[in-house]
Amino acid sequence: METMETQVKNVIEKIRPYIQRDGGDVEFVSLEDGVVTVKMLGACSECLSLDATLKDGIEAILLDEVPGVTEVRLAPSEPLFF
Repeated sequence: METMETQVKNVIEKIRPYIQRDGGDVEFVSLEDGVVTVKMLGACSECLSLDATLKDGIEAILLDEVPGVTEVRLAPSEPLFF
């Protein structure tokens, strides 16, 4: 039996090619108490549709396919230093 984290990672791997088609990417960060945290990369990190991609796409699929997932959150972005 796969762990919940493994199930989440497998679903994210299934979603990634669709996000990569638009020049972005998604990376698993953590799973804690049913809350999945992801990092959006590439074009997705600055996209105006980020909230829709995160909630209507990634979260909806994970809620449907992985029992116990309750929410998907965006990892805090790292500050840029110049």
